[in-house]
Amino acid sequence: MEALDLARWQFGITTVYHFVLVPLTIGLSTLVAIMQTMWFKTGNEKWLRLTKFYGKLLLINFALGVATGIVQEFQFGMNWSEYSRFVGDVFGAPLAMEALIAFFLESTFLGLWIFGWDRLPRAVHLATIWALAIGSTLSAYFIIAANSWMQHPVGAEYNPETGRAEMNDILAVLTNNTALVAYPHVISTAFLVAGTFVTGIAVFWMVKNARLDKQDPEIAIYRTAARFGAWVMIIAGAGILYTGDEQAKLMFQQQPIKMAAAEALCDTEQPAAFSILSIGHLGATDCNDVKTIIKIPGFLSYLATGDWNAKVEGLNDLQPQYAERYGATDTSGETIHYQPNLLITYWSFRLMIGLAAFSAALALAVLWFTRRGRNTDQPWLQKLALISLPMPFAAASFGWIFTEMGRQPFVVAPNPSGSDQIFLLTRYGYSTAVSAGTVLTSMITFTVVYAVLGVFWYRLMHRYASEGASPVEEPVLRDDSDESQPLSFAY
Repeated sequence: MEALDLARWQFGITTVYHFVLVPLTIGLSTLVAIMQTMWFKTGNEKWLRLTKFYGKLLLINFALGVATGIVQEFQFGMNWSEYSRFVGDVFGAPLAMEALIAFFLESTFLGLWIFGWDRLPRAVHLATIWALAIGSTLSAYFIIAANSWMQHPVGAEYNPETGRAEMNDILAVLTNNTALVAYPHVISTAFLVAGTFVTGIAVFWMVKNARLDKQDPEIAIYRTAARFGAWVMIIAGAGILYTGDEQAKLMFQQQPIKMAAAEALCDTEQPAAFSILSIGHLGATDCNDVKTIIKIPGFLSYLATGDWNAKVEGLNDLQPQYAERYGATDTSGETIHYQPNLLITYWSFRLMIGLAAFSAALALAVLWFTRRGRNTDQPWLQKLALISLPMPFAAASFGWIFTEMGRQPFVVAPNPSGSDQIFLLTRYGYSTAVSAGTVLTSMITFTVVYAVLGVFWYRLMHRYASEGASPVEEPVLRDDSDESQPLSFAY
């Protein structure tokens, strides 16, 4: 394999691994903050126990998320130095803001929250977890703003003398309409992941305790957590549907070829049907061997424009349009295929939607079987909870795979309503100074290290989740003048 292919694989592997952790941190930090707020308001011990229980799992996830995220930064300057040279003036600004404003905010207040249980007044300590939640949510915005610029370049102009995209309006970059639509979709997804995580673990313990003793007072704690997480999933699911629809319509305007690839739409249709199942050689570049066998008439037209009878252009018509506008061949004379990989875009889009359905099923089942103060000892619900736990993580990952792979062959997609000069093909973004052997070595190393970290992450999460919400003593402010009392880890 060439260095370019290896560099793409390495970035894909490390990014997907990192992003598995990110939505849980974003969503769970806010849910833990809400739990602690409930304890602060009511004084009910169950909320303190839930705060400590899920807070411990949050810390494990946060630590590994930081460790895996650092690697992403290095790859921009090493494997993708030509990309960094082209977009660094723009791309570096939101990343710097993420580090200086959001990440430092997270890290500082996370430390205060961990060690401040018996040293800070309750109201101040509560503010630290909310600062952490706000920091993690704010951090996501700057990352989304940077990524959205790659999807839809704004606030910059192309300098032919330097051959670079140079920013001329930071406000336009930060208020990119792509970012404004993508951000609530990502945050809604984070809450779906966190809600499923909270509910899945709580249902496991609720059913387990109910099967041993239906009068066990511990059941009430897990029932509370299960219903709390279920309502979060319902609200997040509604947010995902709404923002996803908005994203689809915007994607149709900005990247019509991605929309066509998501549906394996080879020929232009009016109205265009939504494909439930298409078969054929989805890896082909000419799109002539694809056949849709199950479809919903007119639904793709509605998703793209809001009009059931609108025309949606197919890949066979869009390819020559892109070739005429952005070039039919590269510098070596090789034909450029602007059609994204159909196999990946088509199925990642469907897996994103299909896997998220497990969370919806779990939420509805929990709310129904625990209504009016009821508990349940149904083993099938426990199995559904365990099966559903990883599903939104996978759905979120497939969503990002679709977003990034659907943009190919561009690493910076052109803006059809702006300057077509600001775009970059992926093949021109990697560093020619890094050999294939070097990239392969680092890719193998990162994959092995990440696999080891993944084992530790799973074992730690499993261990502390298996312990349940243990009884805890309410924190009492300590005397800071007593030097015999060292600063201690509150978990």
